[in-house]
Amino acid sequence: MYDVVVIGGGPSGATAAEDLARSGKTVAMIDRDGRIKPCGGAVPPRLIADFDIPDSQIVAKVNTARMISPTGRQVDIPIENGYVGMVDREHFDAFLRDRAKAAGAHRYTGTFLRIERDADGTRVVFRDKVSGNEQSLATKLIIGADGARSGVARAEVPGGRRIPYVIAYHEIIEAPEPTAEYDPLRCDVIYDGAISPDFYGWVFPHGKSASVGMGTGIDGIDLKKATADLRAASGLSNCKTIRREGAPIPLRPMDKWDNGKDLVLAGDAAGVVAPSSGEGIYYAMMGGRVAATAASACLASGRAKDLQLARKLFMREHKQVFRVLGAMQNAYYRSDARRERFVSLCHDIDVQRLTFEAYMNKKLVKARPMAHLKIGIKNLAHLAGIVSETRV
Repeated sequence: MYDVVVIGGGPSGATAAEDLARSGKTVAMIDRDGRIKPCGGAVPPRLIADFDIPDSQIVAKVNTARMISPTGRQVDIPIENGYVGMVDREHFDAFLRDRAKAAGAHRYTGTFLRIERDADGTRVVFRDKVSGNEQSLATKLIIGADGARSGVARAEVPGGRRIPYVIAYHEIIEAPEPTAEYDPLRCDVIYDGAISPDFYGWVFPHGKSASVGMGTGIDGIDLKKATADLRAASGLSNCKTIRREGAPIPLRPMDKWDNGKDLVLAGDAAGVVAPSSGEGIYYAMMGGRVAATAASACLASGRAKDLQLARKLFMREHKQVFRVLGAMQNAYYRSDARRERFVSLCHDIDVQRLTFEAYMNKKLVKARPMAHLKIGIKNLAHLAGIVSETRV
């Protein structure tokens, strides 16, 4: 009998499993071995500090972000007083799973099938990868961390079938030598409707490799062709392709994360990917941490209501950031004309500083109210078209 079974071994599930094991709980983690999520791999300093990530997992340290508009305008934003770390999910996720196991979590490799409940209790049923047979684990509580379009969420939590998402696709390529188009210390974000009509494309360095990809929520878009076009525009067509990956990325947190009795969601399964940026690793790991906190509280009190703590703790910390980023995506991602204005707005030094202070620390900065006021006025001017798209 486990205290908690965690379904999913990505950053969210592995974090939850490690936290629970370190607190003395008996915990099992079920993951599908070999699955790699498409991801640019950016991790801010707060993640590195909060989750004790060793430098060996950081494959690149980026000091500049380049915003590229539909007309090819480029705005380079320096990352002051630090860097953005880059990880490769193939190795980073495996590191987190190994760390959870070292902390005492029991790891099972297989595919989640269903949850069974009867007079004898609750069991998580999965298909073991090695034997191919069904196995079941008896447990008191369950954490569903099985990603976007979560089977656990669909079966157990209201609203689990209706999470909006975009499809992300990327190709990991061998990194070229530095050129005018490719800088191993710079992330490129491409706001161009020809690449993605409703989201963006990216070129992110990973040391010896790089991630090149895009996302969209519009049916019928050829993701592979869009990525090929992006590689061509970035001078990366001749680079060797190491692997290709695609997956759904949720667009907003679910309204409810628990089933009211014995289960709580975490990470992409709960919808915790930042709007506008699509950033998910930090929020997934924080989602795993608050799910573990809620599970521990429920085990101690015996009150299923304590499972609600996961969403309450997460939204208390990040709700306002998600709201602002969601408003920005709704305002600027609708057309190339608006994307052009957005990149133009990025020229402003106050926009640059406040954006990266918020990104690095995961909080909206309140220290410079006049800067916020100035940005708000410029934002309205750009949306209204008062500021010309060609001005910088």
